[in-house]
Amino acid sequence: MTEERITETHDQAGNTHTTIVRDTPQSSSGGAGKWIVILIVLMAVVAAAYFIAQGSGAEIAKDNAIGEAAGQVGEAAQQVGNAVEDVADNVTGDE
Repeated sequence: MTEERITETHDQAGNTHTTIVRDTPQSSSGGAGKWIVILIVLMAVVAAAYFIAQGSGAEIAKDNAIGEAAGQVGEAAQQVGNAVEDVADNVTGDE
């Protein structure tokens, strides 16, 4: 809504001066800037989620590798134990 103020002044010579002041409220922009900011924030959230998911995948792969290595160490220990028993049996003559 436009506001309008009219001021009339008269000088000593009888001249009339009229001043009109109109205040028009600024309308907001179409909102394109707001949508660009929302899009940038959304892209940042998606990128963060992607990198977090990649990090989690690396952690899982590392855990799996450690588990597999532990299993191999266990198997090697079992083989060493069996070899020791075989040597002990050979030395003592037990079968």
